[in-house]
Amino acid sequence: ALDLNPNGLGQLREQTGCHVWSCDVTDAASVSQAFDALERELGRLDILVSNAGSGPQGAIGDIPLGDLRRSFDLNFFGHQLSCQAALRIFRRHGKGGLLLFNISNQSVNPGRNFGPYGIPKAATLALMRQYALDHGHEGIRANGVNAGRIRSGLMTDQMIVERAEARGLSPEEYMSGNLLGVEVTAADVADAFLHLALMDKVNAAVITIDGGAIATALR
Repeated sequence: ALDLNPNGLGQLREQTGCHVWSCDVTDAASVSQAFDALERELGRLDILVSNAGSGPQGAIGDIPLGDLRRSFDLNFFGHQLSCQAALRIFRRHGKGGLLLFNISNQSVNPGRNFGPYGIPKAATLALMRQYALDHGHEGIRANGVNAGRIRSGLMTDQMIVERAEARGLSPEEYMSGNLLGVEVTAADVADAFLHLALMDKVNAAVITIDGGAIATALR
């Protein structure tokens, strides 16, 4: 696990026993150092789940350019830097590999005043497909999870209220506003990543995990 939050990394290590490294995915040097360290410690890398992100809001015509650039640094270029670092390890060991992206349904169903997040996520969807296209012949697969509204460190209670208001809904209606009428959880998204990892002949695929919404159904 890679993260900027040392307390979160420490708790994760204690709870799961996993290996952890401090990393700022918006900084190329930090990414290189972290991936070099994990290769030294673990020997190789098989799967990257590229999951870092933040959810800035604002009308796209009004948001300061610097804020939009910072969103792209994390929500797009952070994925690119991590994938390039993983690709180098995959190639050194010659056994292929798997890149899994948390894309977000904002990539195909943009929300009002959520462009600073959705636009780089749309670019990340294109990034996933490009990796599949350019590196599939090396045995390197790239797939994505098109995750819906999930309570997380990104989608806090406050953000849920704000996004619900932007769509004219109550928070409860917003979180269960799908064809099944159910709230989707982080565990559901984790299951999707697991299933994609197990399907070794699937490439350039996206699984949408949001309880069903025609606006987010890829076509």
